[in-house]
Amino acid sequence: MTGANNTVFLFDVDNTLLDNDRVIVDLRRYLTREVGAERAALYFEIFEALRAELGYSDYLGALQRYRILHPRDPNLLSVSSFLINYPFANRLFPGALDVLEHVGAFGQTVILSDGDVVFQPRKVERAGLADTVSGRVLIYIHKEHELDDVERRYPAEHYVLVDDKIRILTAVKEAWGKRLTTVFPRQGHYALAADVAGYPPPDLTIERIGQLCDYDLAALLALTR
Repeated sequence: MTGANNTVFLFDVDNTLLDNDRVIVDLRRYLTREVGAERAALYFEIFEALRAELGYSDYLGALQRYRILHPRDPNLLSVSSFLINYPFANRLFPGALDVLEHVGAFGQTVILSDGDVVFQPRKVERAGLADTVSGRVLIYIHKEHELDDVERRYPAEHYVLVDDKIRILTAVKEAWGKRLTTVFPRQGHYALAADVAGYPPPDLTIERIGQLCDYDLAALLALTR
């Protein structure tokens, strides 16, 4: 029987524990005020192109590319400061920290995220997530390709993966099979996209992250397919 010492809980960050869609709304509003609607739109065009190229969101990288096009824009420093000092703790979904504490009684909790090597760790730190999981933070370019490293660093008989991207849940399930319980919080634009219906159903779907507090370890394991 899998127990607390043999289970690791892996949590995504953006739109899983933290409302990243709201962060983008705030950034768009700030950019529009600082550089105008046209240049704000240009930044997000660069941002989306870079995300398609890299496979993850790179806010500061997009800002660097924007700078190449507008090297004399005096507002770049303030935009950079806005990003680095953003109050991410205020954008945690209700119950996010409670969930980490709740499942922490059943096994280790680990942040498992995609992202760049500067801004994403900063986000995790300023949101209070790194402290909550005692520094157990993994950030990769494509986390679904680094499962061997995850297992090496946090070996377990069973894993529970909580992620708003059904594509990620499916890929990890294909790799780990019944060693994995997939939890799909339907929060954010990825989780609500039309293509979600084209993937196999996860082991558990919840409407908000706080609902995970309603499940103990036995209940989660019983859902595993």
